Amino acid sequence: MAGSSAQSSTAERIGYISRIESFSTCHRLHSIHLSDEENKEVYGKCNNPNGHGHNYKGLNKCVFCICFQIDAKTGMVMNLTDLKKCIEEVIMIPLDHKNLDKDVPYFTTVVSTTENVAVYIWDNMVKVLPPGLLYEIKIHETDKNVVVYRGE
Repeated sequence: MAGSSAQSSTAERIGYISRIESFSTCHRLHSIHLSDEENKEVYGKCNNPNGHGHNYKGLNKCVFCICFQIDAKTGMVMNLTDLKKCIEEVIMIPLDHKNLDKDVPYFTTVVSTTENVAVYIWDNMVKVLPPGLLYEIKIHETDKNVVVYRGE
């Protein structure tokens, strides 16, 4: 029975931990594979030549979720201080208060949609975390739009 205290103390337990981060970016949704007219049609006001911004704060945030066996010695999936350092190094420094299209080389050929931002974050986080630890990236672009990416 799930949650039963009768389970063996030697059983492997899987835990999910999340860390919420807030950051701000700006970008222009514009694909090099579409004409200017097609870009305007597909992306609407988000294709503004001067770009637009997002504050991923409060309800609009990025959630990093990791999943792994709970270590019997430490009682943790991962030390949250270590997770915070990884997020700072590979996500906050390169993305926070940046123009994605101009400051982040990845987005020179990839449209800076929230979906692709999630992929970018995933690809960089798996480089610094132990294998198999990252479970999902969840970005709340607005209070109504949420993107979830699980490395698929």
